Amino acid sequence: MKKILSIFGLLTVFAAVGCKGPSTSDSKDAADSTNQAKTDSGTMKVASSASVDDSKFAVAAASGGLAEVELGHLAEQTSKDPRVKEFGSMMVADHSKANNELADLAKSKNITLPPIPGEEEQKIKKDLTVKSGKYFDKAYISEMVKDHEKDIKLFVDARSTVKDPDLLMYIDKTLPVLKRHLQHVEGIKKKVK
Repeated sequence: MKKILSIFGLLTVFAAVGCKGPSTSDSKDAADSTNQAKTDSGTMKVASSASVDDSKFAVAAASGGLAEVELGHLAEQTSKDPRVKEFGSMMVADHSKANNELADLAKSKNITLPPIPGEEEQKIKKDLTVKSGKYFDKAYISEMVKDHEKDIKLFVDARSTVKDPDLLMYIDKTLPVLKRHLQHVEGIKKKVK
């Protein structure tokens, strides 16, 4: 009887833990945890030289890129200002291309990327969704300035921490595009009132 109760107790614990699912609802944290587990278990591709720093950069870049595309679509649909709509379209095109390149690269390195933007990026989208007209335009453009400054810092910092040569080439290819985006959106910010 004692043995049956012990087995039942263990099954109850396993069921409770299993029902909780992942310990985080943030897609970035979940991807980072998966990559950490791969590194700890040795399943991260040895030949790729991908490290924890490499995977953390890839996860952050992917989350930001996914957010840029989603927010770009939102700008295309919501804004009445042709400059803001055009910038949104540029975000969709350029970041979709960069996201696809990063996804292919991550797959070859056995790095898990988030399927959707992280919580922070989701909150920004939610906040922008309730705005319209000039209020949307100002908020979106302001967010794009902040976001591109943050992205540029991420890529510049990664230049000294990332070890994988393919990821380094991706950084070198993408960083000038991010800088052009920042310059473009800063020009729009001066005109959007």
